[in-house]
Amino acid sequence: MTLQLALLLGYSALLVGLGLWIGRRVSGTKDFFVAGRQLGPGLIFSTMLAANIGAGSTVGATGLGYRDGIAAWWWVASAGMGSLVLALWIGPRLRAIAARHDLKTVGDFLELRYGREVRAITSLLIWLGSLAIPAGQLIAIASILNVVAGVPKYAGCLIGGGVVVVYFTAGGLLTSAWVNMVQLAVKLGGFAIALPLAVQGAGGWNAVSAVHGDATYWNFWQSGASGWMYLFLLGPAFIVSPGLLQKIYGARDDRAVRLGVGMNALGLLLYAAVPPTLGIVARANFPDLPQHELALPMVLMHGVPPLVGSLGLAAVFSAEISAADAGLFMLTTSLSQDLYKRFLNPRADDQRVLAVTRGAAVVCGGVAIALAIVSPTIIGVIGVFYGLLGVSLFVPILAGLYVGRAGTPEALASIAAGVATMAAVQLATGGRGVAGMTPALAGLAAATVGFVVVFISRLRAHEPERVV
Repeated sequence: MTLQLALLLGYSALLVGLGLWIGRRVSGTKDFFVAGRQLGPGLIFSTMLAANIGAGSTVGATGLGYRDGIAAWWWVASAGMGSLVLALWIGPRLRAIAARHDLKTVGDFLELRYGREVRAITSLLIWLGSLAIPAGQLIAIASILNVVAGVPKYAGCLIGGGVVVVYFTAGGLLTSAWVNMVQLAVKLGGFAIALPLAVQGAGGWNAVSAVHGDATYWNFWQSGASGWMYLFLLGPAFIVSPGLLQKIYGARDDRAVRLGVGMNALGLLLYAAVPPTLGIVARANFPDLPQHELALPMVLMHGVPPLVGSLGLAAVFSAEISAADAGLFMLTTSLSQDLYKRFLNPRADDQRVLAVTRGAAVVCGGVAIALAIVSPTIIGVIGVFYGLLGVSLFVPILAGLYVGRAGTPEALASIAAGVATMAAVQLATGGRGVAGMTPALAGLAAATVGFVVVFISRLRAHEPERVV
């Protein structure tokens, strides 16, 4: 057994043990779903940043840097910009509404604001999209274990999925918040040490910057599929992601939201330069990789000293595990609260809902493992989630907070126009977009137009308003 594999297995055991220990404090759905609404700025910061630095922001973004160059900065930076909007405007307002009405999921808010039809439709879209998050993380874990010890992809997915399911099922958000603190410390420490040593090991930045003669590789705004257009794919998703919003529900006050989510945004903007830099280093050291998403594991295995590489691999492993539990949290709480409690068994008591939630976590974890085994790339599977999330939820949630006259017809029109347009552009162009717009941007524009058209027509008809 290699040093790296032994470290990862030991670290996995530590996470599982910590999760099981903290999970003993969970006595009901309030603890599991919103951590008793007692999270302070520190825990909000750590659980948000740990969830946001996942497979897409490590293995995936480094692969983009390897393939496209410096423009890969926009992948993580767009998430940071969206998080800044969430910290300053959306988060505090939504937290106050959630506390006042005892909301536990985004579906609760959408029903409060628009009615059960909107809740049912958006819940279905969330379930479909949310499976992509844990699946994407498990693909990254499998790639790490494959490079470290030749572990087959299916076995790597099973190992990573098992770790996440066990500690998350024990305690939900309460467990995740504390486990994420450990994971975040490992991530930040690992990357802070590995990055300068990787650059040094490649001969310094001058040698690294000479790796690619094509000027487009050094174009900050756009290169290949990477660039500023990620703002429209990731920015809206990080403002309205149910997993992130439900973490905000757990904040004890508005100050905790502003500070915690704001520090998370700053952390993402600072970290955004790390993956493309590591990808460019990998291109200098390993110019002929068969798969660009192998760039980060290869740098950490062969581009830095073994002990540093082990710490870096533990950092990446932490990133994928923490983001996977965020996706599982989003999926299982929505299933148990938005489907089971709301539609299937409204009379279920708290303990019954908690049991259903834990059962859903096990089942959804198994489905995510299966999806990871058959899916080819991290960015591909996660991109589906971010696009679907943005076009279906961004306009209804923002309008629900700030447009008092908006009602069910506007929300349904926005969701239908956004999802249909994104799907049509994706299928018609193979994901390339049309008239300079990506499928996600076209869907977001259509969602806005659909909302505005119905809103204006209802104003003219003088229909009654509905206000939270």
